[in-house]
Amino acid sequence: MKKLFTLIITIIMVAGIQAANAQEAKDPKKIYNPEANAKEDINKAVKKAKAEGKHVFIQVGGNWCPWCLLFHVYIKEDPEIKKFIEDNYVFTLLNYSKENKNAGILLKYKKPGRLGYPVFLILDAKGQLIHTQDSGLLEEGKGYNKVKVMTFLRNWTPAALDPKNFK
Repeated sequence: MKKLFTLIITIIMVAGIQAANAQEAKDPKKIYNPEANAKEDINKAVKKAKAEGKHVFIQVGGNWCPWCLLFHVYIKEDPEIKKFIEDNYVFTLLNYSKENKNAGILLKYKKPGRLGYPVFLILDAKGQLIHTQDSGLLEEGKGYNKVKVMTFLRNWTPAALDPKNFK
């Protein structure tokens, strides 16, 4: 009987650990990696954007920022926004936290955190900053306004900035 009891307790504990691990894997509170090499990540994104004829969309923020986490989930769960980003941008995250402020890179991009977090950077396929977006202008109530988000995204695509498309 004691062995059966121990077995049942072990199964319950294993199941609990697996459930906790599954929950953490889906935990939107851990989207940013403070240990990531931001310069390398951005260089890879620029290289990919150049090869694919896209721009780079950088979401700057940290796991401490509820609006950062909310935006990240928002763009991943809305099929239209997700597809639009995939079709026009190479998306990457840039961590800003007490563990890693990425001060040098953020200085290069003119201290975008002055606008609050998250803040969005759009780079062209050469890696040049072409736009810094205050995310607060895209908010509505306790979330984001889809029309405002899509307008922002449409305005900074390679096609939107191509002079041959100007009328």
